[in-house]
Amino acid sequence: MFGRLGAPEIILILVVIILLFGAKKLPDMARSLGKSARILKSEAKAMKSEGNQPAPADPPADANGQTPPRTIQAAPGDVTSSRPVTEPTDRTTQR
Repeated sequence: MFGRLGAPEIILILVVIILLFGAKKLPDMARSLGKSARILKSEAKAMKSEGNQPAPADPPADANGQTPPRTIQAAPGDVTSSRPVTEPTDRTTQR
């Protein structure tokens, strides 16, 4: 019943999609879908390579004994949205 889709069925599906979402929103939807697929692919690749490497050690402290701030990136290789992060410190044990 649903085993084979021919050209008329595919064209009908595309027309219904255009009517539902509108021609103006389709390029934006395709762009965001492509970006999401790229992010998913890079994250999967990073996870796969991360499993083969040992866990990273803590960053070295500077002369004052403080660790430098880490940088969080939105996506691997995306440097435009990276920002330094201040990590909370546990002041209950320090006197």
